[in-house]
Amino acid sequence: MWTSGRMSNAKSWLGLGMSLYFWGLMDLTTTVLSGTPTPPGKLEAFLSDKPQSHSRTKRSWVWNQFFVLEEYTGTDPLYVGKLHSDMDRGDGSIKYILSGEGAGVVFTIDDTTGDIHAIQRLDREERAQYTLRAQALDRRTGRPMEPESEFIIKIQDINDNEPKFLDGPYVATVPEMSPVGTSVIQVTATDADDPTYGNSARVMYSILQGQPYFSVDSKTGVIRTALMNMDREAKEYYEVIIQAKDMGGQLGGLAGTTTVNITLSDVNDNPPRFPQKHYQMSVLESAPVSSTVGRVFAKDLDEGINAEMKYTIVDGDGADAFNINTDPHFQVGIITVKKPLSFETKKSYTLKVEGANPHLEMRFLNLGPFQDTTTVHISVEDVDEPPVFEPGSYFVEVPEDVAIGTTIQIISAKDPDVTNNSIRYSIDRSSDPGRFFYVDITTGALMTARPLDREEFSWHNITVLAMEMNNPSQVGSVPVTIKVLDVNDNAPKFPRFYEAFVCENAKAGQLIQTVSAVDQDDPRNGQHFYYSLAPEAANNPNFTVRDNQDNTARILTRRSGFRQQEQSVFYLPVLISDNGQPVLSSTGTLTIQVCSCDDNSHVLSCSPEAYMLPVRLSRGALIAILACIFVLLVLVLLILSMRRHRKQPYIIDDEENIHENIVRYDDEGGGEEDTEAFDIAAMWNPREAQAGGASKTRQDMLPEIESLSRYVPQTCAVNSTVHSYVLAKLYEADMDLWAAPFDSLQTYMFEGDGSVAGSLSSLQSATSDSEQSFDFLTDWGPRFRKLAELYGASEGPAPLW
Repeated sequence: MWTSGRMSNAKSWLGLGMSLYFWGLMDLTTTVLSGTPTPPGKLEAFLSDKPQSHSRTKRSWVWNQFFVLEEYTGTDPLYVGKLHSDMDRGDGSIKYILSGEGAGVVFTIDDTTGDIHAIQRLDREERAQYTLRAQALDRRTGRPMEPESEFIIKIQDINDNEPKFLDGPYVATVPEMSPVGTSVIQVTATDADDPTYGNSARVMYSILQGQPYFSVDSKTGVIRTALMNMDREAKEYYEVIIQAKDMGGQLGGLAGTTTVNITLSDVNDNPPRFPQKHYQMSVLESAPVSSTVGRVFAKDLDEGINAEMKYTIVDGDGADAFNINTDPHFQVGIITVKKPLSFETKKSYTLKVEGANPHLEMRFLNLGPFQDTTTVHISVEDVDEPPVFEPGSYFVEVPEDVAIGTTIQIISAKDPDVTNNSIRYSIDRSSDPGRFFYVDITTGALMTARPLDREEFSWHNITVLAMEMNNPSQVGSVPVTIKVLDVNDNAPKFPRFYEAFVCENAKAGQLIQTVSAVDQDDPRNGQHFYYSLAPEAANNPNFTVRDNQDNTARILTRRSGFRQQEQSVFYLPVLISDNGQPVLSSTGTLTIQVCSCDDNSHVLSCSPEAYMLPVRLSRGALIAILACIFVLLVLVLLILSMRRHRKQPYIIDDEENIHENIVRYDDEGGGEEDTEAFDIAAMWNPREAQAGGASKTRQDMLPEIESLSRYVPQTCAVNSTVHSYVLAKLYEADMDLWAAPFDSLQTYMFEGDGSVAGSLSSLQSATSDSEQSFDFLTDWGPRFRKLAELYGASEGPAPLW
């Protein structure tokens, strides 16, 4: 079995003596029971009450647990203990081997004597114990002499760690005016030493800074208020330093500190007060509604929700003219205009304004009252105001046939100022671009300036301006809405051109067209039209009109047997009347074509020339006719092309292919009988004209009028560069017999008196709506025969209806 012999060396004895000194009798008992060597005689004296004897009974030591102090600072290895086997005779034949945690690194063993030493510095806070295994071997054979046994080496704690505040520094808040003993915060310090062994980890708290305002519980670390009526407005922030000391706070213990920043939170313990009891303000009478007049402020030493204010007007003659609102950001009362002000009506107002805290605390009501009042005097300042219209808008109804210059409304404005300046009226022309109305500058009488037409403009929205005579910058305005009432001034008419057809095989009473009418008027009782034939066509034997009594009419045939060869087109005049006052009417013409139809009244042809063609042509005949026409066209084009190439043997230069001469005069011409105005031959060949020769003059054009060049001085023509250039060009063109003939344009401002046609101007033409007669064209000679055929009356006309 494992045993151990007595320790006789001085080192082991010194180590044991030190252990006994520090840890007392309990430590000695633990050491003996664990097998730690004890001086001879010491153990027996501790375990028995019998007298000490010099003889000792041999026993085996319990050695499976060793103790060693941490933080050994010596230079030699620290002796831990000794292992010994009963089979060890001291001759070195036994070899001790150590294995397990820290073997060979932290702990070593003398393989001959069994002494165990610690070769590294031990720290219980890093590792509290080590588990190792010991074995005794035969040194020669290596055979185990004893079974392997396990033992523990425990590290004994010393006070080598100070308390630490792991959560520091701390921040705390406590309401101001809190009672004494109000808990603020709890601080906790941690000591890494062994709390189960001695007082190394027993922590006591104390306050180093922060008295007399705060105190700390020495055992729990709870910080409490120590002074009553701490006022945030006097001091808001406190820095408290707390100390934690181990060894129960005894002398020699280690200590640690932390900082606690304590803030006093606000409570509503200060009532609001106005710094001034009277405010003087002024406002212009032209200030718009909701504009700011001024601000009042009730000072409150509290903050946040406890400093919120509510301002109200509690008294005064201006409660109906002004409002007061609270600015939520700056807690000021903003006085605004509630309704329009007038200096002429009231020049000053007095307000009694109250400022109060809306959030109160019952326990501080004795410090109140938590409201205050002040007086506000507001003066209204006079300004030069623009004229004011009474009423603020006008609505006028006027018939469209009202005479020009008729007064339709009197516009009235006045100067609201005390001076009561004179007013001048005008119309904003941007609102009346057509200038339909006029307003009298002094009386404000609104009159019509142009005829009104409801069908063109049924509404007029104009703006009448009123300006002060002494201050033209002061201008007032008023809207005037004018409704133009309808009068019956437009006759009904067809909405479009009506063109109908009647079949040759139509029977009497057959419907050929339904017509309607439109009227731009808008009578109050609605439109109603009446249809009939015009008086000149009332007895025609061909067609009649049947009024449907619903603003439409039917056109019916009166007979049958229409023939295109007899008359292909009928013009039927229809008289349309309205129901207005006065009754207006107009005549609309319905064009009716006679067409050939099949048995189902489907139109086949409405052209009378169709009867002159064969009834039916075969497809081959049509192709032959078209082929002949095509061949003839080709021959004609070929002949024309050959003639052109024959007349133009060379290509004409692009710059000389066209020659024009435009002569413009501002004097009046003489008409067709004036042949003395200008001799164009002088421009065709000026050089030969000057020389009096005409050997190579153009033969295709003859002079029509005598030249006026004799009236132009020749010196001017010679000295003029432009004139010389024109003459040179004309000469080159005159010598070119293949050039195209010239154009001569003569412009007159008025017709000559000698013209056969007379004046063609439209300035003195007839202005009536009746069609103009062109029968006089037949008297103008053969030159106007074509015009006479187009516009003149044909001989023997067929009936129109």
